[in-house]
Amino acid sequence: MPSNKFKMNNKLRTTGLAALCSLGIFWSLPAVAQQRSGNWGESNKLEDAEIVVEKNRVNELPEANRNFEKFRISPIERKPQPVAYKFNDFKLADLSLNLPIRVLTIRQEELAKLYGNYVKLGVGNYGTSYVKGYFHNKRDNQYSYGADVSHVSSLRGPVENSGVSNSGINLSGESFSKDLTFGGKLAYSHDRYNFYGYSPLNETIDKEDIKQRFNRIGTGLYFHNNQSGGPFRLSGGLGFDYFSNYYSARESNIKFDLGTTYALDKSSAIKIDADASFINYKDVNSQNRSYFRLKPVYERTTDNLILTLGATVGYTNDTLKTTRSFNLYPNVRVAYELVDDKFQVFAGVGGDLERVSLFRLTQENPFLNQNVAVADVNKVLDFYGGITGSLSSSFQFAGRAAYQSYRNLYFFNNSPVDSAKFDLVYDNGTTKVISFSGDLTYSQSDRFRMGVKAAINQYTTDLLVKPFHRPTFQGNLYSTYNLNDKINIQADLYYISSTFGQVVRNLNSILPTTVLKETDDIVDLNLKADYRFSDKFSTFVMANNILGQSYQRFVNYPNKGFQVIAGISYLF
Repeated sequence: MPSNKFKMNNKLRTTGLAALCSLGIFWSLPAVAQQRSGNWGESNKLEDAEIVVEKNRVNELPEANRNFEKFRISPIERKPQPVAYKFNDFKLADLSLNLPIRVLTIRQEELAKLYGNYVKLGVGNYGTSYVKGYFHNKRDNQYSYGADVSHVSSLRGPVENSGVSNSGINLSGESFSKDLTFGGKLAYSHDRYNFYGYSPLNETIDKEDIKQRFNRIGTGLYFHNNQSGGPFRLSGGLGFDYFSNYYSARESNIKFDLGTTYALDKSSAIKIDADASFINYKDVNSQNRSYFRLKPVYERTTDNLILTLGATVGYTNDTLKTTRSFNLYPNVRVAYELVDDKFQVFAGVGGDLERVSLFRLTQENPFLNQNVAVADVNKVLDFYGGITGSLSSSFQFAGRAAYQSYRNLYFFNNSPVDSAKFDLVYDNGTTKVISFSGDLTYSQSDRFRMGVKAAINQYTTDLLVKPFHRPTFQGNLYSTYNLNDKINIQADLYYISSTFGQVVRNLNSILPTTVLKETDDIVDLNLKADYRFSDKFSTFVMANNILGQSYQRFVNYPNKGFQVIAGISYLF
């Protein structure tokens, strides 16, 4: 079938082509004849001829150019025509309605109510009266001033004639400006004690003979510049302390201090600190005591390293035979930051000359004897090292170990003449001390806080039998808890290891005997609770020595047993 179809198509194509050729010959013959004779005639007859049509010829036409854009018509140019606007002024009729307009604004946050003053009143067993007051100005960008008063007294104590009274008032004020802060303070305290640690062998006691009374006055002026962006910082102070007791002992102390810091660049600075003190002491004897200390250092801080290089120069004119007037100590400290500033290890070597006054000694032990020998403590050498850091945002810790050598380190020992009073005694040569100290704190915002502190001091004396009344171990466990700003609880647990003292007993009239006495370990648990009725009123309860331990901090001086004080507080 495909072959026959092909032949049929080919035949049709041949027949059509023959017809076209015949038609062309038909039109061409008259033209040829006319060219020969000019007209048709008899002589011009068509002779027989054979026409051969070749069907194999192929007509090929040349490829034509395709021009799609014969004519280009330019777009009509549109000329802008101005548009005329017509405004019609429509005027509304006046309304007689009063329409109030409310402007919406952001409400400013109000400052919290600040109570700058409070008064606390309480009473307790042992005939105790308790008064505390704090009075201070509130928010002020230029001045800060205030006063606080305190009075705590007990008519009775653990034994007869052991009542005590402590009263004081402190005034303070500061002035702030752009470049300078200037301030001052004035403090007065009156303390009343009895020498109740007398021997029970004495049958009759004159209360005038066991009285002790202290009056202390402290004044001071200070300043420091506030140019935090500048390279030079300056601070200083001038003060005066006055002390007197029941036995007409007098001590006046004029003191001043000056501190300078000059930043060499962002990572290094030079610091120079200086302080001086001039004491006039009058008792049975009179003595003028001078003191001066200078501490120049160079500090450099890098990304992980803090380096301190310097020295300390000290001078004292104390007259003890072990005293060195001029003293030079090294002051070198290296600290290195570890683990993304979470831990710091440090080590150093140094020394210092520490100012000691009767003003301070009677605060540490109010049962001092008359005409005691006061001398500055000379820390000849101090090798130390330690670590500080944080386990998290809530846990912080610190630890330190040191080997120290002292001259004129004082100890409290019972007087051989009157064991109810204490003398200051010193070691003949140097006293060696190996110390370890550390603390760990945990804080959970403002609701809960807990911490522990501990210190171990192992004393090695030269001629002294014992390091009198200096404990080997001291520890403190403390915590606070705030329940919905309604109940606030504070707890403290103290532990102090036993100490030693010497007591002279006249067992017979011929030969007195010296007895070495050891105090008991001190375990003292204290608790304080406040309950707030409102923003202004609250009540409190303070319980001391809850365990009811009968202990002695100083030989022959028992402390109070369980004591409780309850009262109210008012804030305004």
